[in-house]
This record gives sequence, C-alpha cells and structure tokens, in this order.
Amino acid sequence: MNRTPRQWFAAVGTITMAMGVLAGCGGDQPASKTTEGAKPADTKVADAKPVEVSIVMPQVGDIPAKGNTIEQAIEKYTNTKLSIQWVPNSTYDEKINVMIASNEMPKIMKVNYVPTIISTVQGDQFWEIGAYLKDYKNLAAQNPQYYENIKVDGKLYGIPNYREIGRPAVIYRKDLMGAMGLKLPKTLDDWYNVVKTLTLDDPDKNGKNDTYGIMLDKKYNDGVNSVLTRMAVSQGGVNKWGVDSSGKFTPEFITPQFVDTLKLFRKLYTEKLINQDFPALDATEMDKQFESGRAVIKINGVATNAANIQDRIVKVVSTAQMDITPWEGPAGPRVSGQSGNNGFLAFPKATVKNETEVRQLLSFLDKLLDKDMSLLQKRGIEGVHHKKAADGYVEWTDLTLFNREVKPYRDNLINFETYNVPPLKDTELAMKGYKMEPEGLKYAIANPALTLTSQTYSDRGKELDTQIADAQTKYIVGKIDDAGWADEVAKWRKAGGDNLIKEYEAAYAKNKK
Repeated sequence: MNRTPRQWFAAVGTITMAMGVLAGCGGDQPASKTTEGAKPADTKVADAKPVEVSIVMPQVGDIPAKGNTIEQAIEKYTNTKLSIQWVPNSTYDEKINVMIASNEMPKIMKVNYVPTIISTVQGDQFWEIGAYLKDYKNLAAQNPQYYENIKVDGKLYGIPNYREIGRPAVIYRKDLMGAMGLKLPKTLDDWYNVVKTLTLDDPDKNGKNDTYGIMLDKKYNDGVNSVLTRMAVSQGGVNKWGVDSSGKFTPEFITPQFVDTLKLFRKLYTEKLINQDFPALDATEMDKQFESGRAVIKINGVATNAANIQDRIVKVVSTAQMDITPWEGPAGPRVSGQSGNNGFLAFPKATVKNETEVRQLLSFLDKLLDKDMSLLQKRGIEGVHHKKAADGYVEWTDLTLFNREVKPYRDNLINFETYNVPPLKDTELAMKGYKMEPEGLKYAIANPALTLTSQTYSDRGKELDTQIADAQTKYIVGKIDDAGWADEVAKWRKAGGDNLIKEYEAAYAKNKK
C-alpha cells in the first residue's frame, strides 16, 4: 500500500488531533495526567523546548526511516526529540558491552538481564529509580512483580520492556480430544493415561500408528520454557527454585513434584509413548510435525500462539480445531511465571547527569503508556493500520504495514496488550489468548532466585545448568537409573551447586533486610 508524503502527514495530523494536548516531559514533573479534555492553551508545557532523548534498541527486520510518521507522532505527543540507534539483534549484547566499556552511551539503553549488565549496575553506572516510580501514574499502576523481576540487589535500575508473566499455556486439538471423550489432564496419572490413549488409539482415525499425545524437542528443559518445570509447577512444585520461611533454597530438580514429573517422562519414553528422537529434534521441526497433525497436545507454547497455529494447521488438516487452557493441577491453575520482560530500559549516569533528567526520561516513558501512545504502539494509526469496529473493538486494515512500520517501536518501547488499548476484534481463539495471558498472572508462581546475584552462577552458571539438564535427558532415555540420577545431582552439588545455594540464600537474606 503506497502513500504520498501528503497522505502520511495527514495521518499524523489525524492521530495528533485525537491526542489533544501534546503534554511534554520537560522539567521534573510527577506522573503525567490524562490528556482527555485538556486544552492546548491551558499548559505551558506545550510550548516548552522538546527534551532530547537518545535511545539504543535492537533491530529485527528493516530499520525504520529516520523521522518517519510513527516517530513524529511519538515526539509530538511526548514533546521530545528522539535519536534512536538501531543495532542488529544478533550483535546487540556485544554492542552494549562496547558502549559501556567506552563510556559512550545514550540516555536510555535497552539492556538484557545478564551477568555483564548486573555487574555494570553494581558498579554504580545506572540510576536507581525505585524511589521515583510512585510519581508516575502509568508506571506505578503496573503489578509490582514486573519490577521485582528486574531488581539487582533489591533495587530498581530501570523500566521493564513489559511482557506477560503468566503466558505458558497448554495448546491442544479440541476436535480430537472431544471425539475421544478425553478431558485435559490434571494429575500426573491423568497425563500418563491421556498421552497413552492419544498415542495408541489412533485419534485421527487414519488407520496408522503415526500420532503422539505430546512431543518433545531437544530444548524441552531449556530455561523458562522447560516443560518439566511447567508440569512440576502445575503439580504444586516450585519454579526453578524454592525458598522456605527460613530462607533455605532448594533447586527444583530435587523436589518430589519435579522428580515425579521426570519419572513420568521416563515411563512415556520407555513405552514409546513420546517421540524417541527428541534429544536431537529441532524445535522448528517439532512445530512442523505438530502442525501437520502428528501430535494432539502442545506443552511448550504460550496462550497467544494458538491462533497462529490454528491458521497454519488447517492448511494441512482442514478439520483441526485448536483450543487453549492454563496449566492446571489437582489444586487448580498453577503457571510457571516468566520474567515479565524482554530486558529493561536503563539510564546511564554517564549521559543522564542529574535527577531532573532522570525524571524527564521517566515522564517520557510514562506517557508512552497513556491511551493515545498505547494505541499507537499496539494498533498503529487509525485509517492506516487499523479501524474501529463495534463495541469498542478495533480491527486490522493492514497488519503487514503495521509489522513493518510500527512493530519495531512496539517491541522495544513500553506497552501492554491490556492497558489503555482497545481490544482487537479477531477470531474467538485469538481473543481467548489475548485474555488468558494477562489473567495468567493470578496463577503465576515466581522464581525466587530470578534476581539474586551469585558469583558461582556468574562464573559457572551455564555449565551447571547444562550439567543437570543433560542428566535429565539421560534419565528419561534410560542411560541412568535412579541411583545414577542421584549421582548426577551429587556431581552438580560438588561442581558448584552447593556454593550456588549458599550464595542465593545470602543474597536473599540481604535483600530481605
């Protein structure tokens, strides 16, 4: 869809007129107020000099043209002058490290929660902003867990690039489950019986033994997407780590819920009820097999994946009907909470010189969560990317154009699907996913070690994680037995696991104080 420059500037005029007063972020003003009903003549901020805001953000896809329509709309509303440096995602962390080492940083840096950034924070190179947060109405309105999940040594050094915490969901073929009269599993025994039935009883009725209840890929136990963690949490287990009232830490893999889950997968593998090639199967290949009808339940997805899967699978299996449900166990819904962010936006002391500048930047970010800016980031411009529908909904007019022009800003700035944004009119399944992800926060079990610092983990964390993950695979495929598993846990402890536990306990106690 090609547009002339006049058409593009008409679109900008439309959105800025709808915004009302273009309240700025000059000075050290507290939380921004809603722009609804405000008059341009009522405020001095409208005439204030725009605040210079330099930002570095990762690039995925084409770099937006400088001074494009979306950027102009953001600048106009927030009374800023943006200078955005786009860095290829593949080299982003490396570029950030170079910037920090050379002390050549923008005013806002999107950084990932990784050991090098944690060390930079502990080196007093970023502003601590916890005391300011309450002064910004939109930032302060978000669930405190989002901020807890990016703290370093108990303090807040940035604003999360928000993502839903309770995203994990079970995605399944409703048509096949219904045809076989099966209910979704809740106990581990349920999981065994349902998977066995779906694998052996030809659910698609094609006369072939070519379907699994569930499938795994080689990253089945990797990080926040671990299906072992998800299932163990649903059974009452901990999310990666548990901590009791006395501050004693326990890794998930020695808890009874996790060990029982591990035994379930060992049994499924032994009886050939799950794919035997999972230790070498790439995730993309497993997804292709699922979308060709080879499995009934997908246990490594998130709620909003289901609608996309539905679109793809009907091209191969025209009768397929997908559905989603939160992870649930004997005690009800329990979801392994994710980090709730895709990195965070931090303010380097090298370029942000004083509290006034910090507050200007916080005001800028706070305004991005106002209705008009949330609408722009999540839906684009009315008449260009979306249009109004009935009952307060909106629907896409050009999603491809939105992905090219707006998505880079949506993905890197701050916004929520369910905060100050009109809901999308979409398929019933897609709308169910949009609703389920934020609701999942109510059932999310947090990882208490998520923001704790440990020298052992900084030095050897990846090695320790790989060691125990490999042992899990060995156990499932029968290369080691119960005694062998106990030996692997003992090796993990000796290799640094016991030190890791002690350091987490010390960091936890320090943060509590």
